[in-house]
Parts: sequence; C-alpha cells; structure tokens
Amino acid sequence: MTTSSFASLADAERFLKQFDCLSPDEAQAVDYAPIRAALAIATEQSDYQMLGVCAGSLEQGRQALLSYAKALGYVPPEPQFDPVDGAVYIKFNPRSGLCYAKSYDGHHRGVLVSCQADFSDRHSQMYGHLPLDLFDAT
Repeated sequence: MTTSSFASLADAERFLKQFDCLSPDEAQAVDYAPIRAALAIATEQSDYQMLGVCAGSLEQGRQALLSYAKALGYVPPEPQFDPVDGAVYIKFNPRSGLCYAKSYDGHHRGVLVSCQADFSDRHSQMYGHLPLDLFDAT
C-alpha cells in the first residue's frame, strides 16, 4: 500500500471518515487506491487491527476477510464456519485467533477495521464500512 497520498494521519482519518456506516445505496463508486493508502497510514500507527465483515453471504464475507487479513500483513485465517444462510457478520481478532461468523440482520455491507493500540501513544480508531472488495484487485 502506498501512503504518499496523505500528508498525515489526520488527513487519512478525514478521508476514511466518509465511509462511516454507509448503507449499500449510499455507497458510491470510488477509486480504491486512496482508500488503501489512507488505511495503510492508520494501520501503521496502530499495534494491530481487528476485522468485522458485514456481507450478503458467507462466501462473500470469507473472501473479504481473507483479502483484508492478507493486505494488513496477517496470515489469513482458515476459519471453519458453521453454515449461515443469508447475510453474515464475521469477526476476526488476530491476537486471540478468534474468528467466527453469525447471521446478520443489518443492512450495512462492508468491512470494519478496528485499529487497536497497546499503549496511549499509538493509534486506536475504527473505520468502515469499507468496500468488501477493496483488496481483491491488488
């Protein structure tokens, strides 16, 4: 990921905030490169990230989870999910190894990236819902 598009973490955060809680009909076609660049700045300033995926199907959610995990530098998990019909929420915590899927009744679709900090001098913030396919073409 390139971080040259933003002068600071504050610039990256301002850009990422436009994706907060977008519903599917509010989402617009956007260039993914600046999203990836802004997210790179935010994640570099945190100690680790947890992922929450809201998807229309288990397979769509699994694909998003694996692509985000890989892009953020994690060994992609190999989750064994119980079958879930319809929309799904998947949570992944790379520190604990926790990864689960459950039925989701909400209308949001996308990935929540929760930057976590071990100490107060590091960055802690949540971004999203970011596009499910943000890292599919990288």
